[in-house]
Amino acid sequence: MTAMHNVYISDAENKPEVFFNTRLDPRSFARTKMSQSLTEQGFVVNPDGSHEIWKAAGVDEKDGFMQFWGPLFNGKRLDSLIDEAVGSGSAAQNALNAIVLWIRSKMFLGETLSAANPAAAFISCEDGKPDLLKSGVFFSPEHLTSRCLFMEKPDKFPSDSDPVDPYNSPDLKDLDSSAFCAAAMLYELFSKTRPFLSGSAYQDMREGVFMPIHIAAPNLNEKLSGLIQSALMLPVSNNKSPVRASDVLSDILKILLNNNNEIVSYSSLFSALTEEKTLQIDNERKRYLFKLNKVVKTKRFILRNRTILLIGAAVLVSVVFIMFTMMDNISQRPTTAGMYPDNVIYAYLDAFSSLDHVFMEACLDGAGKNDLNAAISITAIVRTRLAYESSMQNLIPAQVWKENGGELPSPDVFGVTDLSISLVSGSLDEGIVTYRVAYLLWPINEDTPINRTDIMTLKPDRKKNWRITEIARTERQ
Repeated sequence: MTAMHNVYISDAENKPEVFFNTRLDPRSFARTKMSQSLTEQGFVVNPDGSHEIWKAAGVDEKDGFMQFWGPLFNGKRLDSLIDEAVGSGSAAQNALNAIVLWIRSKMFLGETLSAANPAAAFISCEDGKPDLLKSGVFFSPEHLTSRCLFMEKPDKFPSDSDPVDPYNSPDLKDLDSSAFCAAAMLYELFSKTRPFLSGSAYQDMREGVFMPIHIAAPNLNEKLSGLIQSALMLPVSNNKSPVRASDVLSDILKILLNNNNEIVSYSSLFSALTEEKTLQIDNERKRYLFKLNKVVKTKRFILRNRTILLIGAAVLVSVVFIMFTMMDNISQRPTTAGMYPDNVIYAYLDAFSSLDHVFMEACLDGAGKNDLNAAISITAIVRTRLAYESSMQNLIPAQVWKENGGELPSPDVFGVTDLSISLVSGSLDEGIVTYRVAYLLWPINEDTPINRTDIMTLKPDRKKNWRITEIARTERQ
C-alpha cells in the first residue's frame, strides 16, 4: 500500500483504488451529509494536455471510519515528493519535475474548477520518476480533499490555526490560487522550509509576513526568485503591485523549461554567492527577523488584546485625568504664601467669621481643627435651613454687624469682633512665633458673645509659608 494518511492508494478486493478517508464514523458521516461528495468531480490531466473527469465510485467503512474510493490513478502524492527533496540530488529533481507537471496541468485546465489543494494531487511516476512526456496529474475533488487533509492536521501541523493545505491560500481562487500554490511549493523546494510556518499561517499570508525568498534562498535564479515573491504576495489586500497569475505561471515555466521543452536541472537554478553578497543577505535576514519579532508580533499582540488594551487605556486616561484634576485643584487652593504670621491669624479668624473652611484649613498645619469642624457644621446647618425655611437669611459676619450698629437681638450673626493680637515670644528669624489672641465670638442665635483668649504658635512649612501649628484656648461667657 502506498498510503499517506487519509488520501492514499490501496487495494480494494485485490484491485488498486484511490481512497479518501473522512475519519468520520457512520453516524457523523450521515449527519454532515458527506455522501454528497460522491458527485464531486476530480480531474486527470494527461501528458498531452487533455483531461478526464474523475468521480468517486463508492463509499465503505474501514476501521470504524467512512471512506470514499474511486478509479485508480497510479501515482505519488505531490506533497510527499516535496517532503523527500531534502538535498539537491535526484529527490530534489523529482520534486521539481512534479511541480512543473502540476503547473503545466493547471494551465491546461485554465479556469476550470479543480481542486486547489496541491498537497493531495497525485503525479504519475514512470520508473519512479515524474516525466514531462509520460506523467499525468490527478487533481482530487476539492471539498472531499479538504476534509481529509483537515483530519491529517494533527500529524502534519502543530496547531489548529494552521492551514489545511500548507501550499494553499483560502482567499484566492482560479489561477491566482494556482500561482500562489506553485510559488509556495517552489519556495519550500528551494529554501528547504515553508514560507508560512507559524500558528497564524493564514494571517501571515494575508499580511505578507514571510522570509523573502531572496533571503531564504539567496543564490536562487533572481528572475525566478522575483516571480515566487510576487505570487506569494497575491493574498495581501494592500499589495501595491499585483501581478497577473497567468503571466507568473507562464514565466515560471519559461525558466524551468529549456529550449528543448525539457525540465532544467535543479542545480542549474543556483549560482555561487560572493562574500559581499553573502554579508548583505545576512544583514537583510537580521533586519527581517528584528521586524518580525518587534513590529509584527507587537502589532498582533495589540490586535489580539485590543479589547483589554482599550479598557486599560480608558482606565489609564481616567486615572491621568483624575490626577491632573486633583493637581489642578490643589494648585488652585488658597495658601498663606507671602503672609506674615500676624496676617495669617487675622486671615484665619476672618475666614472663620465668613465660614470659609477651605482657607481656614490652609492656615492650619498641625493645630487643632475644632474651629474648622465648627465652620463646616454651621455651613451645613445654614444651607439646610435655607432650603426649608423661607424666612431664614444668610449669616452676617459679626464684624460687619458691629460696624453697622450692632443692634440686638442678632439671630443671624456669627463671627469674631474686638480682635487684639500681641506677640508673646519668637521672631521671624527664629522660625517660630507665639501670639496672644483675644476676641469675642458671637455664636448663632445668641445675643451674648463668648470671650476667648488663644495662644497661637506659628511656624513656616516646607514651602516657607507661615501656618498655625498650635492653638491653646481659654474662654468664658
